[in-house]
Amino acid sequence: MYLRELGDDTQFEFTAQTYQRDGFGACPAFAGLAAELDDEVVGYLLNHFGYDTDRAMRLMIVIDLYVRETKRRRGIGEALMGAAAQICRDAGGRELIWSVFTPNKLAFRFYEHLGAKYIEGLKFMRWPVPSHFQNS
Repeated sequence: MYLRELGDDTQFEFTAQTYQRDGFGACPAFAGLAAELDDEVVGYLLNHFGYDTDRAMRLMIVIDLYVRETKRRRGIGEALMGAAAQICRDAGGRELIWSVFTPNKLAFRFYEHLGAKYIEGLKFMRWPVPSHFQNS
């Protein structure tokens, strides 16, 4: 897998079962787009909406974009991003944001080709929610 070759040692747990569990139902965690070529799914883009309070605007967070390696350089990724941008715009959003694994230079070049800009001065953080946390 490409990201593994770049040093990503994340324990990948996303499967068809987790996709069905978390992407559907009364309160889905994400929405998605699929790209087909010759009746075969060759890529996808998963997203959810968010809000930027500083700029008072709705935005779309792209949580995963994937195009099968053998199908790249055919405009599929660009078409998925374009479709996501249209969905965002139709919902009143004005911006897509996402994170990129730092060593993934191919992804950076692709996004720069689209016209994407780096968010200077910000770093993503995460906090595994402790089971013992109590709000006082």
